[in-house]
Amino acid sequence: MKLKLGIPKGSLENATVDLFRRAGFTITTSSRSYFPAIDDPEIECMLIRAQEMARYVEDGVLDAGLTGRDWVEENEAKVQTVVDLIYAKQSFGKVRWVLAAPESSPYQKVEDLRGKIIATELVATTKRYLASRGVSARVEFSWGATEVKPPELADAIVEVTETGSSLRANKLRILETVLESNTQLIANHDSWADLWKRRKLEDIKLLLEGAMNALGKVGLMMNVQKSDLPAVLATLPALKNPTISQLSDEAWVAVNTILDELTVRNMIPRLREAGAQGIVEYPLNKIVM
Repeated sequence: MKLKLGIPKGSLENATVDLFRRAGFTITTSSRSYFPAIDDPEIECMLIRAQEMARYVEDGVLDAGLTGRDWVEENEAKVQTVVDLIYAKQSFGKVRWVLAAPESSPYQKVEDLRGKIIATELVATTKRYLASRGVSARVEFSWGATEVKPPELADAIVEVTETGSSLRANKLRILETVLESNTQLIANHDSWADLWKRRKLEDIKLLLEGAMNALGKVGLMMNVQKSDLPAVLATLPALKNPTISQLSDEAWVAVNTILDELTVRNMIPRLREAGAQGIVEYPLNKIVM
């Protein structure tokens, strides 16, 4: 038996392949094939655009796949959410679909766009958002380069953003957030009900969560004389509980802890001053809670 898994083609492809690598799976993609190789004989991968993933999972063409919550909602797909994976193409955080208008326009809120033209790739969600606010406007599907359409081709847009830099570069002002989204591992309901496939998906979930937990973290181990241990522990961040092990020399212990990678460069000199020796920093792929 095999699990048919959809990998999002496009902007999330590299981030997804890298996350699976951290989780212990090697996925090899090719520009000439829509069927990436994976070093797990129980999984069969297929590259699918994130916008279409939920529909193929719902229909059972795929057992599971990775896509954004935005596209699940856009397609109103009836699928099982296996796990939320807070990562995106530039960062490991959420993205927002925002309503934006030219900086030079008079529009300040969604109600100001009654009777106007809004361009977006997220048509159905935008229409539902407008209806929830009692606003009647014309929503047009955008095939891409949505940011350049106002003011000549549209009065406003609904577009996805992580940092807002692209919108600012195109002299657009964010009016409101329409939807927050993040990547999800979703499954077909029948596949989720199958005991073998469900266990396989739960194994993948555990490993992916472990890889997510390890992002931005490193391990740090060091040797410390017992007389210096209070000073070393005081140097480590609050609420961190290092593992302390006795060395063969009764006067020494080994201290092992996990820290945010960005803090380590400042911490190592202070730990050395406090008496730590043999300090080793090492990368982490997974932290399984």
